[in-house]
Amino acid sequence: MVSRADRSPFAEWLWTVDRYLVVGFVALMIGGIVLSFAASPAVAERLDIDSYHFIKRQALFLVPALVLMLAVSALTPRMVRRVALILFGVSLVLMIATLFIGLEAKGARRWISLFGFSIQPSEFLKPALIVLIAFLMSEGGRRPEVPGTLFSILLFAISAALLVAQPDFGQTMLITLVFAAMFFLNGLPWVAIVPIGVLGLGGLVAAYMTLPHVQSRVDRFLDPSSGDTFNIDRAIEAFVSGSWFGRGPGEGTIKRVLPESHTDFIFAVAAEEFGIIVCLMLLLVFAFVVLRGLAHAAHDSDPFGRLATAGLMVLFGIQAGINMAVNLNLMPAKGMTLPFISYGGSSLVATAVSMGFVLALTRRRPDAARNDGVVVSRLSAQAI
Repeated sequence: MVSRADRSPFAEWLWTVDRYLVVGFVALMIGGIVLSFAASPAVAERLDIDSYHFIKRQALFLVPALVLMLAVSALTPRMVRRVALILFGVSLVLMIATLFIGLEAKGARRWISLFGFSIQPSEFLKPALIVLIAFLMSEGGRRPEVPGTLFSILLFAISAALLVAQPDFGQTMLITLVFAAMFFLNGLPWVAIVPIGVLGLGGLVAAYMTLPHVQSRVDRFLDPSSGDTFNIDRAIEAFVSGSWFGRGPGEGTIKRVLPESHTDFIFAVAAEEFGIIVCLMLLLVFAFVVLRGLAHAAHDSDPFGRLATAGLMVLFGIQAGINMAVNLNLMPAKGMTLPFISYGGSSLVATAVSMGFVLALTRRRPDAARNDGVVVSRLSAQAI
């Protein structure tokens, strides 16, 4: 047991970090391994490779992801901004390189091979972009001479343009929603919401009119008879088959014919083998960490900490919500992973970094200022 009188770095971290968030994130990571055992062997068999290939790789990335999340959580807000700046720069270079030398799959270039590993740079770009936008917005509010809003719009535009060029409309939509939420939280006037909403709707219409794969997915969602709905049909069948308590671990059959059962449709596999009850428990864990993170943001007196924490938790929550909604046929199909759960090294490590930022920004830090002898806690707002 670590004493509160202990002044070692570990003791300081232990007594200042939100341990409930740490437990929630670790629980999701462990849940990802468990569900990988259920979903990935069938995919490996279809590909004629080792049945435990995806499980081994997921476990291989799990340990460094966990260590990285805990290491990042020990950073100060100032160090978080510096790490985000470096991560954004590296991710930007890799995304540009991906357009030319990236691995092509289904007409898109989203992956690049480095040192024997396939990396998706956009996964690392998202948390770094959010932290930098939060810093620019907070600095713009604190120092009127700093064009923080303009610079944040510029960073967002560059990132969105690179995502569209891949093309990856889903990730573009995701960062756009988070960017809009951060603008709103930063004090966007209500009168500006309508034109921005109209602009966003115009972007969706333009994507529908110009991108064939987007048009196809929307058409199939609105009218299943207009095209192939095999994936969604099997996912819904998995929920029906599993009912409330599931068929039992390893007893699922629909996963054997469901493409991407270890990534995009792992939530459906969880429903078939463990039941809707377990899916609801998984949903509650996601809801708990998102709401707790947003609660931290709401009580943070530092504009940077408030915006960065809120943006990262909105990103985490929306991505999880999109994945679950697609599995339940509540929105058009989109290749969006379930954070910490779906198979994928880039997604797992990038999400760990993102949540490490959250843990770092929500740690309790005593300030030198005192009021009537009571220490006032707040995050230190220091420039990069």
